Amino acid sequence: MTTLADPVPGGRPSEVERATALAAELSARSVHGIVLAYVDTAGITRVKTIPTARLGPAVAWGLGMSPVFDTFLANDSIVTTDVLGSPDGDLRLYPDLDHLVVLAGQPGWAWVPVDRITQEGERHPGCSRTFLRHVVMDAAVRYGVTFKAAIEVEWTLGRGTTAGDEFVPATTGPAYGATRQVEVGDYTVELLAALAAQGVDVDQVHPEYAAGQFEVSVGALDPVAAADRSVLVRQTIRAVAGRHGLRVSFAPAVTAEGVGNGGHVHLSAWRGGINLHTGGDGRYGMTAEAESFAAGLLAHLPALTAVTAPSPASYLRLKPSQWAGAFAVWGRETRESAVRVITGTAGLHEQAANLEVKPVDLAANPYLALGCLITAGLDGVAASMPLPEEVTGDPARFTGEEAQTRGVRRLPESLEDAVERFREDAELRTALGPVLADAIIAVRLGEMATVAGLDDEQVATAYRWVY
Repeated sequence: MTTLADPVPGGRPSEVERATALAAELSARSVHGIVLAYVDTAGITRVKTIPTARLGPAVAWGLGMSPVFDTFLANDSIVTTDVLGSPDGDLRLYPDLDHLVVLAGQPGWAWVPVDRITQEGERHPGCSRTFLRHVVMDAAVRYGVTFKAAIEVEWTLGRGTTAGDEFVPATTGPAYGATRQVEVGDYTVELLAALAAQGVDVDQVHPEYAAGQFEVSVGALDPVAAADRSVLVRQTIRAVAGRHGLRVSFAPAVTAEGVGNGGHVHLSAWRGGINLHTGGDGRYGMTAEAESFAAGLLAHLPALTAVTAPSPASYLRLKPSQWAGAFAVWGRETRESAVRVITGTAGLHEQAANLEVKPVDLAANPYLALGCLITAGLDGVAASMPLPEEVTGDPARFTGEEAQTRGVRRLPESLEDAVERFREDAELRTALGPVLADAIIAVRLGEMATVAGLDDEQVATAYRWVY
């Protein structure tokens, strides 16, 4: 389980002793370096690395890193807020030993997520992992609710590992085709072996719809661990691909046209070991709280897209009739709805029932995405929001007055629109706090300025190999 308390300077003696012993064990296993990883506001995973022998001091005192990365853009330009973006100050990166993993896909290395803490030992208000952990803790205290979450990872394989903007699909077979699986079978079987060695429960991995596209679905964990796992899975996918001469893109849109890469979130609320999404008197067995949780998601989705679809390239993907969830509606097993209610196979409802949130891609910081989704859902619970009527089929078929009558709302069609909706959402901004909320706005505006005047294909090219 995720550590509940924030790290402190000097560490806890037991943790430092544990880290020192772990470093000796890792060294004996020929692990020579450790990757300390976190995700910035723009959705880029940033890292520092240390020799294995330095794990004890890192747990005791953290590792220095500038807070300026809170306002880095995906192209490494820097924007500012009233408190972030200057060259001043320092933060400490504290590794979470509970989630340290030896990287089977990168022999000689281990990986660990970090929390970012001030030099005085206080939580850094821009740390997204700390934000998510406190959202989860608050939910447990205020509502007696815990969560299980999983993030699907879609990626596109290109040929070659050298620099350059060109995309040449690494496979030739059709969507979900056996040909495609055979063409990169050596790569995917090594990927499965690496993920298994790293303790990642894989439900399935398969060729997806777009050219060169694949997807892996993993087991659910508590939200902080699920976000950590998403970062680890992507690290592994990329590392193993490089060993096979392949290049990986997690970008929302690899090209301007067609289906892009998603990062759908599966989320379920639990109380006392009981899944609230089944066994109730509501639609499809949902409890009243589960229905209100889904209603909260739908109510906040226009603003949430500034967090879950945070790149200009996200809006090349978030289009109707492409299973991206471009409308704020829900439906049971309806893959065009933004919130898909999953009941699970008969006999597995108690374990499998959950909500899938579809307008999420892998440009999103997974800690911010999960924290904001939980905040939105709990706002629905607190207000006992009624869940609107279900919309099945393709919502795009409803237009004008009929769409209004049925409550079919199009989600923002641009990052600019999403940011404006985010500005108006006091609930999300309050949960994030002013430092993190302002950073989100500043970074999104910076990304918009970066691509001003570019056409869709140029936008796709600009972000193709970034995520």
